[in-house]
Amino acid sequence: MEIDRILCDEPLQEILRRIPLRSTFAANVSLVSKRWLRLYRSSKSFLQLRLSPDNCKPPSLSSFLSQFPCLFYLLVTVVAGGNDVSNFPDQILLSVASSCPKLKTLHLFSDPVSLFPLISLSTSCPQLNSLYIAQARPFSFHWLVFLHSLKYITIVFTPVPGEVEQVDALQRNFDAALKLGTLVLDGIQHCDFGFDSLWKSCKNLKTLKLYRCNGIGDDTSASSFVDCFNGLQEVELKWCGSIVNDILMRLVENCTSLNSLVIYHEGGGVDLYHFIAQSRCDLRKLDLFLPLDLENNHLLALAEKFRGLSSLRLDSCFLVNGEGLKTMALTMSSKLEELALRNCEVEVLEPGLLATFGQRFRNLRKLDLSYNETLVDKEFISMLALCNCLRELLVRGCEGLTNAALVSMFKSCKQLETVDIMNCPGFGAEAVELFVLNCLQLRVIFVEESKVSDVSKSWCSKKLVAVLNV
Repeated sequence: MEIDRILCDEPLQEILRRIPLRSTFAANVSLVSKRWLRLYRSSKSFLQLRLSPDNCKPPSLSSFLSQFPCLFYLLVTVVAGGNDVSNFPDQILLSVASSCPKLKTLHLFSDPVSLFPLISLSTSCPQLNSLYIAQARPFSFHWLVFLHSLKYITIVFTPVPGEVEQVDALQRNFDAALKLGTLVLDGIQHCDFGFDSLWKSCKNLKTLKLYRCNGIGDDTSASSFVDCFNGLQEVELKWCGSIVNDILMRLVENCTSLNSLVIYHEGGGVDLYHFIAQSRCDLRKLDLFLPLDLENNHLLALAEKFRGLSSLRLDSCFLVNGEGLKTMALTMSSKLEELALRNCEVEVLEPGLLATFGQRFRNLRKLDLSYNETLVDKEFISMLALCNCLRELLVRGCEGLTNAALVSMFKSCKQLETVDIMNCPGFGAEAVELFVLNCLQLRVIFVEESKVSDVSKSWCSKKLVAVLNV
């Protein structure tokens, strides 16, 4: 090949580095020659692997990873195989530690890893700043001390049936000032050991996310939990049962810097009103899934207390009515930029409600009305006529909308970049084609493949619009 003889390694490597990850050319680079394969791998910074004990052995994985000296981002998903090896995730982690010294991001979706590979990783990958792993009981976090660059970590705690919680005191306790900015923990149980030192060491935390947690650790952890609240800006609590009220109370008493709060809770009993009334923070973003707890009085209190909200997301708010939503809209600041009313049956709640939102919130950039099955064209179109700053619009699952609503989208909203019209049977292929042709700023559209004609595909290709059907 002529180009192969003309180009030396450096310019060819630079060209390969600039190839988009999902391009057809990138998929065929490795087939050109062994030289191109070597240079392509040596220039690659991102790698995604699916491994199983059947198709991967530690020595071969180490050898393979060593061919990617510039690898910064590695995502590994472990799938089950016939040869089930319980320590397979540990072997992967050891291979990564020995072969990827420049790694900055590692996401390992697998069964739990044990302590020794984590220590090896912490000493061998000094530039690691983002980590996702699963860890089994008993817990130990002292290995975090050696990851001096770590800023983001997600740990999924996996229960082991019948295991007795016992942790060596020397491993459990450590004194450090971790640089963690984001901490995501999934699956903490009441009386889990090892969290006392972790909470005390997270003095620089900006974001705390707890998923499926029924506790914050053993009794010694309760008093130290608030040590990480100073400077905390974002809190996310999803499916955390009875500890939600306790955490909200602690936020009221110990945190004034909070600007974003997310609560997903189905069981009922969340004392949100107390948090709203007593909080000293200035919330900017609020995202609530509280089917059994959110009522009209909460909405009115929110609008009165947090007048600076820029993002409000409500999902499945079955206990509020149209009057409460309308009063909230009239009370809130007009600075709102994101509004989500998912599965709220806005048409049933109050005729004219969306028009009120449109009149009040002229600065909306993102609107999500997904899964409002009774939403009809008239209400929707009346709001769009007033929201000409929208850049992202989601109406997935709105079965009552028709082609007229789709036409109004590009006529009223000239700045639309992202649109989700999946599962909307009233939108036909011809209307989708018209939308793609006339929505000049469009960059991403979620729509069924059956509704994308050849003409639509051609225009999306020319305009570099991504068509997704997930």
